[in-house]
Amino acid sequence: MGQACGEPTTLVEALIAQGRDIGGLSAFIATSFSGLFTPQATDGFALSSMGAIGALRALTKEHRLGVIPCHVSQVGPMIEAGIIGCDVAFVQVSPADASGDHSFGLISDHVRAAVAKARVVVAEVNDQVPFTHGESLPAAEIDYAVHVSRPPVEVPPGRIGATDEAIAKHAAAYIEDGSVIQTGVGAVPDAILRLLHDRRDLGVHSGMLGDGLVELVEAGVVTNARKRIDRGVSINGALIGTRRLYDFAHRNPQIRMCGTSYTHDAAVLAQLDRLVTVNSAMEVDLTGQVNAEQSGPAYLGGTGGQVDFVRAGARSPGGHAIIALPATAKGGTISRITADLSGPVTTARSDVDVIVTEFGAAELRGQTLAERTRRLIAIAHPAFQEELARAAHTIQRRGF
Repeated sequence: MGQACGEPTTLVEALIAQGRDIGGLSAFIATSFSGLFTPQATDGFALSSMGAIGALRALTKEHRLGVIPCHVSQVGPMIEAGIIGCDVAFVQVSPADASGDHSFGLISDHVRAAVAKARVVVAEVNDQVPFTHGESLPAAEIDYAVHVSRPPVEVPPGRIGATDEAIAKHAAAYIEDGSVIQTGVGAVPDAILRLLHDRRDLGVHSGMLGDGLVELVEAGVVTNARKRIDRGVSINGALIGTRRLYDFAHRNPQIRMCGTSYTHDAAVLAQLDRLVTVNSAMEVDLTGQVNAEQSGPAYLGGTGGQVDFVRAGARSPGGHAIIALPATAKGGTISRITADLSGPVTTARSDVDVIVTEFGAAELRGQTLAERTRRLIAIAHPAFQEELARAAHTIQRRGF
């Protein structure tokens, strides 16, 4: 089913109400912010996902979510190959245009792959969903249309704190005039975007965008004028924000919604110069390994599109791949720059480029393991630097 703010909530409510009576039912959703998927609500069917993103985090705490570790760019191909089963596709779409084509509105990602594979396509036609340029769904491909009028899921901007602002200041220093940016949504990405109003001719090629894009376009900062491809257009896979963003995107030719086969494709990303990607993490070890999924026994995140964009940003001429995270967690009691990861490796140390905390930026690409430990300790919270220095001694002594 469609995910994030493209979640077809009327169909999901029906699924929750009828799932137990259907029996033997399994469902896949990549992310969810609706709050509909609670442990009690999913008692009648098995739910799987690519991670515990948004409201799905509550399900992992109750061991009610099956997590498929994969890059978001792999979801579509796995649906096409039948690895992730798709007998019925639930999608949310806008009303049709004069040609009879519906827009997928707020989400592209892998929904087109699901529609192509499914035996039955059920479309929630919502007259409050914007008609966005990009992928569309002809009425002839819909088996059952459910017409509704309800506000789509909204995700308000996160509250920006002092730590977020400090991280953003270090990250924004890597974004220059003419850069092409990729960010997620949340307090740190929003804080970064607020610092870019003095830049010129920024471009956008991202898997998701929030309300911060609107301000930059209206201020004349984002023009996409210097991109080698898709000049003049912001490329995006998911709109995750509020009504302000949705109204801005409605029939706006400056925004094109694309599937992950384009937003995350290595060959496409290789054509973008000065690509600066910004992604988050739970922790980074002293050699640069990144964990964005699991903290001890708690599964809190997901692989997402991080690896696709980290590799692209690090290889882009004039570009960078930034992993941004606070230096500590749990009220400052735990260092997120750590000797050993408490969860899996999401991004390998061989791919990592720049790590940013509120204490600075550590440029790791091309650096020895010993030098990496020194640079990462320098951006750790001072309260943990001595402990980390002791842990790094072996690496610094032997060189690995």
